[in-house]
Amino acid sequence: MKTVQSMLAEADAEVPRISPDEAKSLLGRPDVLFLDVREPAEVTASGKIPGAVAVPRGLVEFRADPASAMHDKAFDRTKTVVAYCASGGRSALVGKTLKDMGYDNVRNLGGFKGWLDAGGDVEKG
Repeated sequence: MKTVQSMLAEADAEVPRISPDEAKSLLGRPDVLFLDVREPAEVTASGKIPGAVAVPRGLVEFRADPASAMHDKAFDRTKTVVAYCASGGRSALVGKTLKDMGYDNVRNLGGFKGWLDAGGDVEKG
């Protein structure tokens, strides 16, 4: 039986973490998708990384699967996906799920607070 801790450890082993500075160097590139997996109220309260697609963790599989009626065209398996949430747990799990779905280039930025602390730009949600 898996636990949350074992699932996070597995995700962390498969999805590389990147620093806010590394993420800043990827911002605005057409081959990179920034993915905010926080809940809508969290995004509204604090904003998001400019250009990020906000999809709550519970809907990511439906938006990422081209065969789904809910597919979001922003998801493209040829892009690098940089996921983030509030503290890094949800984005790690989403990163692992995306890798399982055939997205090869997935990174975990971790928490939005780290982005803010590093002076990252914010787009109001």
